[in-house]
Amino acid sequence: MTSPWKDSIYLQREQLAQILKEPLARLARRCAPAWGDHEALNAALLEGFAAIPHCNYLYCLGFDGVQICDNIGLEDGEPVLMPEHFGRDRSQRPYMNEAVPAWGFLLSDAYISLMKQRPSLTALQIVRGENGAALGYLGADFDLRNLPAAAATYEEPGHWRQIRGDPSIRGNVFAQCRIDSPMDQNLEKALAILEELLTHRGVFQCQIHFSSSQATIWTVQDPYRYRILDQDALSDPDICLVYPQQPYPVAALIPEADIARILAHLRSLRMADENIYLRMSSINLFNGMVSLTFSCDGSHYLRYDEFLGSNSPFEFAGM
Repeated sequence: MTSPWKDSIYLQREQLAQILKEPLARLARRCAPAWGDHEALNAALLEGFAAIPHCNYLYCLGFDGVQICDNIGLEDGEPVLMPEHFGRDRSQRPYMNEAVPAWGFLLSDAYISLMKQRPSLTALQIVRGENGAALGYLGADFDLRNLPAAAATYEEPGHWRQIRGDPSIRGNVFAQCRIDSPMDQNLEKALAILEELLTHRGVFQCQIHFSSSQATIWTVQDPYRYRILDQDALSDPDICLVYPQQPYPVAALIPEADIARILAHLRSLRMADENIYLRMSSINLFNGMVSLTFSCDGSHYLRYDEFLGSNSPFEFAGM
């Protein structure tokens, strides 16, 4: 199954290709008469640089991957020659190992650039002579920071996802057993405090670390900073006074009434088995997701209603 984030990347790459392929095709036609002439190719690329949107570098190279002209880059907003790249062997770069489609234009997968160590991509356009014979490539490099943003921000999917963890931990899961943490010994009180914080004190996300007896929380009043509640805080209801009362968020996907049920289910998963038990969980009100990480180091991400439903994959907990 294709990952949803890969679908989003595909759509953005399609948009970029639409922007780039015609300008590069026009410049390739201008390069054809100068092919094999170092100075003439430099001149053609200097003149055509401004017509390639968002471009960092232009160059021409043969099918062997060896560059036959200088790089053309920007300096103080003006295109300049970078002669140190003449003769550079690019044959081992990631974009040279991708197959150029029959129509002669390739927008490569993203890679890490050698010069700046930043995510980048390259467009390759086949240059053809008057008789239609392929001469080589026109290459254009792009820094992902300079490319236009996607039309919409990627949305995390809501379906159940399972991610396997460290094989060495999975292999020894039955050689270990759960030992009560300080939070386990006072779990009902700790979960009651977290319920209050989530429903009436502006906390919209929390990560509960059962094994290390702590929780990390984020609040709607200050969403860019997290707070850590240690075992002392999670055993003292007075901690709720530190966080002003807030109405439950209208935009929350998890109904307020289901927060107590989710926490009760987490308690069951923590105590259900001595070998396979819950180590960490998170709840996010706005994306409606619950995450679970178990002693076998496997992680699960699923919607709250799937977690609570009759077909929950965690029925073994006696829910």
